[in-house]
Amino acid sequence: MIKVKDIAFAMEEIAPLTYAEDFDNVGLLVGDYNDEVTGVLVTLDTTPEVVEEAIEKNCNLIVSFHPIIFSGLKKLNGKSYVEKAVMTAIKHGINIYATHTALDNSKVGVNFKISEQLKLIDTKILIPKTQTLKQLITYVPTENADSLKNALYEAGAGRIGNYDSCGFSQEGRGNFRPIEGAKPFIGEIGKLEAVNETRIEVVIPQHLEDDIIKALFKNHPYEEVAYSVVSLNNQNNYVGIGMIGDLENEMSEIDFFNYLKTQMNTPFIRHSKLLNKKIKKVAVLGGSGAFGIKNAISAGADIYITADLKYHDFFTAENKLVLADIGHFESEQFTKNLITSYLKEKFTNFVVFNSGINTNPVNYC
Repeated sequence: MIKVKDIAFAMEEIAPLTYAEDFDNVGLLVGDYNDEVTGVLVTLDTTPEVVEEAIEKNCNLIVSFHPIIFSGLKKLNGKSYVEKAVMTAIKHGINIYATHTALDNSKVGVNFKISEQLKLIDTKILIPKTQTLKQLITYVPTENADSLKNALYEAGAGRIGNYDSCGFSQEGRGNFRPIEGAKPFIGEIGKLEAVNETRIEVVIPQHLEDDIIKALFKNHPYEEVAYSVVSLNNQNNYVGIGMIGDLENEMSEIDFFNYLKTQMNTPFIRHSKLLNKKIKKVAVLGGSGAFGIKNAISAGADIYITADLKYHDFFTAENKLVLADIGHFESEQFTKNLITSYLKEKFTNFVVFNSGINTNPVNYC
């Protein structure tokens, strides 16, 4: 029996909610984590039409990229499309889960999918997050050091990129004196004790901190565990928004635009001045990405592909790269394929549907 919380947990393995932007509204927006799942409908946007589609397909969970509830709802009387969607979902027992910027900031999320569509190689995150890594320091009797380290690694500590079980150990002497009421693992009440101890240092990702601290307390032999958690300002090159990579073969600007239209299924491209240079290094950022222009320039991109650029944003290219606005929906449209494929691999005992409704509110003529 698969519950909504199981789907949420699976989604948060690739898109931890702790990495969503502060302004965002992610997670289970409508429903109950303990509901049993009858089917999942994946969509970019939760519109009233999508909710009706979920009802028709007997899906009581909608996994949406964009959150249907973004700002506060003061009334629920069906006067807006948001209220209609939420009211219908509640009436028919449909849960709505949104991932949005949590998936934007995932190494295997929105911008990974764009990079995959464009067949980019040697990709890396364009704007890595900071303050998402911490350092755990603790002290343990030397004979217990290996078992404790292994427990911490099992909980997710010490993972750095393509490496795991990363840590540092240093042996020394620790001292303490148990006082009345203590139940010491080593030593006697009222007697100063000196013990051969090992200092253990491991890096921990922010989203796994609670699990790792639980593992520390569960596997440490001392009654009182001495430890500290220090926030690091290091860039986390595995969490962040946007992506940059290379084309296998460079193209002219016009050839690349034609390729971009085909691969991203977009009819029009708004762009800055062409520079008559070859396109090799490509930066991408799905959705509204004007804030990433300087990052793309600093990273040496020949072109920056994003959406929702305003008139004055195009000036900021400053003849250093080409800006390409392919449309908000168009830049994110393959995200639901990513989510659907992932959930189908994780869960085989119910159907995961890709919504057949085009929720793009922008039309072209």
